Amino acid sequence: MALGYVRPAGSQDAGDIARIQLTTWRVAYRRLLPKQVLDAVDVAWLTERWRESIEAPPTPRHRVLVAVEQAEQSYLVGFAAAGPADEQALAPGEEPGALGPDVAAVTDLLVEPRWGRRGHGSRLLSAAVDLWREDMFGTAIAWAYDADAATRKFLGSAGWEPDGASRALDVDDLLIPQLRLHVSLADAPL
Repeated sequence: MALGYVRPAGSQDAGDIARIQLTTWRVAYRRLLPKQVLDAVDVAWLTERWRESIEAPPTPRHRVLVAVEQAEQSYLVGFAAAGPADEQALAPGEEPGALGPDVAAVTDLLVEPRWGRRGHGSRLLSAAVDLWREDMFGTAIAWAYDADAATRKFLGSAGWEPDGASRALDVDDLLIPQLRLHVSLADAPL
């Protein structure tokens, strides 16, 4: 396990978060998402979206965390973003509010592939669980690509299980199946 820590993201981290997101998508999801879609993503546009998310979150319960690798220099190597479950967390056919106010939804949890398997994802998830408990969430959910065995295995090792909900994202006329995972925060390991 590497030396590292997790901290709240600051505005100055937006560019690194966008870089990590795009690099991870292009490496980890290259067989899942259409190449032309990945090639068309603009890192400057992503950077601005992350800066907005960090500087003006919709609620105090929306958070962006970053993982830092400590070595001779420190490197931002991963991030997590989560907040109260909203309509983006719903499965097809679920009514708004169906998940309840005590459900946290992970929108992103990514570690740049070259920094993987060094404990950064676990540190991010543990820090998020601590904050969710502090914010009085009872359950957390996350959507994972059905074909993303690594994410499903990682979350499964922390007690997350499919909740029976599924959907398909339409990405450039390609339907990509997802399943929703959940965990009770009373049972989630620290």
